[in-house]
Amino acid sequence: MIIDLKKYLFIGAKEDLAEFFIRAQETGFIEFITTKKSKELPEPIKKFIDAIKILRKQPVKEPYRGGGNFAFAEEVVTQVLDLTHEIEKLSEEKRFLEAEITRIAPFGQFSFEDINYIQEKTGKKIQFYCVKSSSKHEIEPALIYIGTDYDLDYYIGIHDRPQSYPNMIEMHFDKTADELKNHLAFVDETLHQVEAELKGFAGYIDFLRDGLLARLDLYYLAKAEEGVEYPIEGSIFSIEGWVPQNKTEKLLPLIEGHAIFFEQIAVEPEDKVPTCMENKKANAIGEDLVKIYDIPSANDKDPSGWVIWAFSLFFAMIMADGGYGLIFLALAFFLKFKFPSLKGSGKRLVKLLFILATSCIIWGVFTTSYFGLEFGPKSPLTKFSVLHYMAGKKAEYHREKNDETYKSWVKQFPSIANAKNGKQMVSSATLEKEGKVTYPISDDFNDSILFEFSILIGVIHVSLSLLRYAMRNWANFGWVAASVGGYLYLPATLKATSLVEFMGWVPKDTAATAGLQLLYGGLGVAIFLALIQKKWKGLLEIPNGIQIFSDILSYLRLYALALASSIMARTSNDMGAGAGLVVGFVIIILGHIINLSLGTMGGVIHGLRLNFIEWYHYCFEGEGKLFNPLRKLRIKQE
Repeated sequence: MIIDLKKYLFIGAKEDLAEFFIRAQETGFIEFITTKKSKELPEPIKKFIDAIKILRKQPVKEPYRGGGNFAFAEEVVTQVLDLTHEIEKLSEEKRFLEAEITRIAPFGQFSFEDINYIQEKTGKKIQFYCVKSSSKHEIEPALIYIGTDYDLDYYIGIHDRPQSYPNMIEMHFDKTADELKNHLAFVDETLHQVEAELKGFAGYIDFLRDGLLARLDLYYLAKAEEGVEYPIEGSIFSIEGWVPQNKTEKLLPLIEGHAIFFEQIAVEPEDKVPTCMENKKANAIGEDLVKIYDIPSANDKDPSGWVIWAFSLFFAMIMADGGYGLIFLALAFFLKFKFPSLKGSGKRLVKLLFILATSCIIWGVFTTSYFGLEFGPKSPLTKFSVLHYMAGKKAEYHREKNDETYKSWVKQFPSIANAKNGKQMVSSATLEKEGKVTYPISDDFNDSILFEFSILIGVIHVSLSLLRYAMRNWANFGWVAASVGGYLYLPATLKATSLVEFMGWVPKDTAATAGLQLLYGGLGVAIFLALIQKKWKGLLEIPNGIQIFSDILSYLRLYALALASSIMARTSNDMGAGAGLVVGFVIIILGHIINLSLGTMGGVIHGLRLNFIEWYHYCFEGEGKLFNPLRKLRIKQE
């Protein structure tokens, strides 16, 4: 939930200032107001952060338990950064030596002492050249061809005096390839030693984190004190702060024994009131999801609980497979037992995985979907399937009405005319193709039900969003009625049978009549209420009808993505079944891994998108600033 914040003014004796802020940091429920712009983190803190980032990349080692103080932590940081700098320098030197060896290797083994001796005795000048192999050049008599490497021709020239040739590059170097290789071996060995020394500090990462948190505590304490003003210089201080309404009783113990006074003051129009969110259990997981997109404003209602459960449903519908849910569940248990000491966001992430796994399994049971395997109406697994039950109810509805849908199916499958109920009807209509039995009526009805269910979910989800803020925008009452009416009336325009009709919840004629009345009546009510609330500006409410309609249709992505996932899973199974035991097994595993990866990405992206875009559109202001009280960071982290 979002907790209301109260604005307080704190005034007290200057000599009690330091103790007041220390107590405030320990209790951690006041966000002090300062007009000064935030500064960059001090250089010592940046060094701690850099050292921790470096050690995170090292192999895990037994944590250091020796204890220590700031001075020792800073010494470790300095050594880690120095070693890293040395590694970078040695690595760069290694790259240079390797490139230099490659450059002069075509000239083979020689000695500069021999070359100098020859030059002294003969008075000749020995030079080294290279030229592109594709270049057209004449070979001078004074040039000796050495060889070709990396599309370059190499030559040695012996001249009376230094010479240059068109298109040729004279090469200069002061060490032979063998000398460079010896130096490279030394650099490589030194590099290994320094890297090993750096790895030895990997166990200090938790120690450095504690040191970093302690330094940050001091930094934020000093930063909070920057907002202090001195109305009476040298004796009195004052500062303003935000306090959650449910923690105002902690103010008296905070100032006990000190010459400090506090008083609630009015919130100014220009004040940016922070958003204080406090959630537990599943709602805390929803809060993490909410923060991915934006922070609610202080005037918003907390969407955390709504988002977590809607996201779980959407994710399950998009994955559309109970078998994949079992994989998620196994992964969740693995993470839970592999990392038993997880806290904070890490622990909530594992809980989220449990929730998503459970929702996928439940949806898989409802739709009889497991790893893309197809189960006909006669399968024992369909006894637990809500989808197959509804398909039977739809078939029963058409059979009893003896409508055009039923007659068209009888023409295609005469045997269903003898069916005693809808369940027999969908199970007796079969086709055999390539040795595989299919159930066309069952498949058709299942698809149409899932298609409609996606729209129904959109109507419900958007309507709930409209109702949450209906008292802020009265027209929302009318738009909810219009949305429900549109859903009820649409089947009549398409000459289709709606889910609410074949399930016996609303008669067909009543649905069409009531739907049309709600559609037009809701539109009129929305405009009428908008005019009452906003005067002539209420006319701007009219385009919202188009927006709401398009938002509801966006929920069809649930059906489309689920269909794509199911088709890909079945295709992988069919390809694997026809490729032999070993190759087929590999194809099936790879196909499901790809499908699971794509489905997970789609489930996360689109599952959150329907909350953050379509649902937020009518019940979320956003652009809030998260309540950030002065507190001990170690406590905050835990």
